[in-house]
Amino acid sequence: MSARTTGSVHASSSSPEPATAQASPALATFLAAYDEILSHWPVPVEGITVRTPHGTTRVNACGPRDGRPLVLLHGGGATSTGWFANVEALTTAGHRVLAVDLIGDPGRSTLTAPLGGVAGLMTWLDAVLDGLGVAQVDLCGHSYGGWIALEYALHAPTRIGRLVLLDPTQCFAGFRPGYLLRALPLFLPPRTAGKARSLLAWEAGGTGSGTDAETGWRELYALGFAGFPSARPVTGPRPTPERLRAHTAPTLALFAARSRTHDARRVADLARKALPEATVDVLPDASHHNLPTAHPAELNRRLTEFLAVRA
Repeated sequence: MSARTTGSVHASSSSPEPATAQASPALATFLAAYDEILSHWPVPVEGITVRTPHGTTRVNACGPRDGRPLVLLHGGGATSTGWFANVEALTTAGHRVLAVDLIGDPGRSTLTAPLGGVAGLMTWLDAVLDGLGVAQVDLCGHSYGGWIALEYALHAPTRIGRLVLLDPTQCFAGFRPGYLLRALPLFLPPRTAGKARSLLAWEAGGTGSGTDAETGWRELYALGFAGFPSARPVTGPRPTPERLRAHTAPTLALFAARSRTHDARRVADLARKALPEATVDVLPDASHHNLPTAHPAELNRRLTEFLAVRA
């Protein structure tokens, strides 16, 4: 079943989203590809525009309106459309899925006022949840979104029920130097789709589902680096051991064994030491960028089983 996309419905405006209003040809191509992927999500989806002090945020919502809110934060450059292989299982399990386009990142969110650092990023996410009308959520982040998710759980612990980290970066260890050397050209002019395609092909190393949906998403990722206005991502230091000891939310951390971003098994060991109460595991057949899509059946089973457990 193809998805049904509705207009902005909550904390929204009937005016066009700024990213669409005066789009360059490259940006228009990116946005058309974004909408095409979203139209083939296997569940009905509504696009919500939430206004925040830093600009408008696009949230792609699906699942029962009275379901437990589950906020999904994608990896850098991935957009919220990248959860296409997971949303059906999550909504079937009863979750109200709220897939957010990170502000300042490629997607349909539009940054109008600088975040200014980690505190601003946390304030932005506070405003998103307030605009959605959710007091407490389960939170799942992939890659850079995993770092944001962990930071937010430390920032606002009473708002987080359960936390999921999917091959998170900068949470328990740094990047491999070789990965940084491969990724650096993406952020240097000229920003081209070809550079992003090359990074994904190298990092995936032959892993992946090979589906039309994944192929389309990989192309969208590449187009984002060529067509979307660039903004410096907000980064910060890894959480200190002292801060992590204060973390109390039940946590699942899953790492991609074939990730070239870091040594997954080493980072998983560090995560176990930092969060001894967390459930930590390494998925054998996924790389970093395609962890949500490479073998979704196994990942979705892990997610739904963990999220179903309540104290």
